[in-house]
This record gives sequence, structure tokens and C-alpha cells, in this order.
Amino acid sequence: MEIIVLQHIKIEDPGYIKDLMLADRVNLTTIELDEGEKIPNDLSKFDGMFCMGGPMDTFMEQEYPWLIDEKKAIKEFVVNLKKPYLGFCLGCQLLGEVVGGRVVKSNPAEIGIMDINFSKEKNKDKLFSNFPEKIKSLQWHSYEVQGIENNKDITLLASSPITKYQIFKYQNHAYGIQFHIEIKDTTVNEWGCVPEYKKALEDQLGDGALEKFDNASKDNMKDMNNYSKILYENFKKI
Repeated sequence: MEIIVLQHIKIEDPGYIKDLMLADRVNLTTIELDEGEKIPNDLSKFDGMFCMGGPMDTFMEQEYPWLIDEKKAIKEFVVNLKKPYLGFCLGCQLLGEVVGGRVVKSNPAEIGIMDINFSKEKNKDKLFSNFPEKIKSLQWHSYEVQGIENNKDITLLASSPITKYQIFKYQNHAYGIQFHIEIKDTTVNEWGCVPEYKKALEDQLGDGALEKFDNASKDNMKDMNNYSKILYENFKKI
């Protein structure tokens, strides 16, 4: 299996799912966009695409001009080639924009270990049908996807009290996941070193929030790793 991974900051990779892929000897092609690496012109050789999170936002094309080419590549892969796609956080928002939605500021930002509630559509979905009706996962975002309600190719799979589109799918092969199910034990402390992430965390939860957040994530890590494993095993099937 050949997977291309689009990354926007080195520390934000597929995490626990990457460990599972490496154990399976999946061939990973990682494109570090923020370091100037280019997406291959021919995407047809890849069986799937992972698009990860990052400290920038989808509208920052002037500051990060590679976002323009990234959006074109996602559209080519998802809309034209109709190949499997998983987008996490920023990767979710990029998918939302590519399929006609808009990315707007969340009110308020969602940061913490929070509930995700699945819709009844989950029960017949190829990736999430064997998930429970409610899970807890790590949120760390200030923007979200909106404006895809009338797109007949979009299915809403999960929401939170603040964010409607926590999980949505385009047709039956491309998924946007606004939260971070892919994290590992080391993730929160690593991300806490990113100035944009640290500021958002402290703005939302106050000084000293990093340690509390790290402890809360570790308390839920076993479940999140289990959900990542289910997600990955089901993703391989499509």
C-alpha cells in the first residue's frame, strides 16, 4: 500500500496511526509542505492520502503560498481520482473548503478532551460503524468547516456541542476529522512547544494548562489508540 502524507509542521504527523502503518510496512511518502517540499504531480500511484493539522489556517495563502497547490492536489485526489482521504484538523478544513464549504472561526475555540457524538449515519459507514455512539478525543482548533449542509455528496457523521462537522465524509471515500484521534503519549507536550498552539491553549484554559491537558490526554490515551486502530483497519479496507 502506498500512502502520501501531507504535513504542515514536522511534529504533527499521523502519530499512532503512523506507527500502525510502519508496522504493516506501508510505503509512506511524507511531504513536509512548510519546509518547501513539493507534492508529486502524479498522484495516481498512491492508494490513500493523509492530510494532517498545522498552526496555519486555510485562508493564509499569502503567508503560505503552498496552500494553493495543496488544495489543488487534494481536489485532484478526492474529486477527480476518487481515492481514499483522511484529513485531521487543518486537513479536515482543507477538505471542507475543497468540496465547497467555508472555514470560519469557532465560537469558542475547542481545546481539551471533549465529547464527540455520532449521528445515526455512523451505523452504515465503512470507517466508523463499529465505534460507540459517543467518544472522547483531543480537540485543539479555533476554526471549523461550515456551509456544506446542502451538498448532496456530504454526510455528517459526528458533532460536538460547539462544532457541527466533527466528522464528515465526501461521497464514500474522503473523510474530514476535526479532532485528533491519532495522538500518542508524547503529542501534547510536543505541540505545546509550538507558539500558536501554546497561546491558544493558555487563552482558552489559563496558565499552567499544558500539564493538565497532558494528564487528561494520557488518561484517555488507551481509548484513543484503540479508536485509531479501528479507524486504520477500516481505512485499509477502502
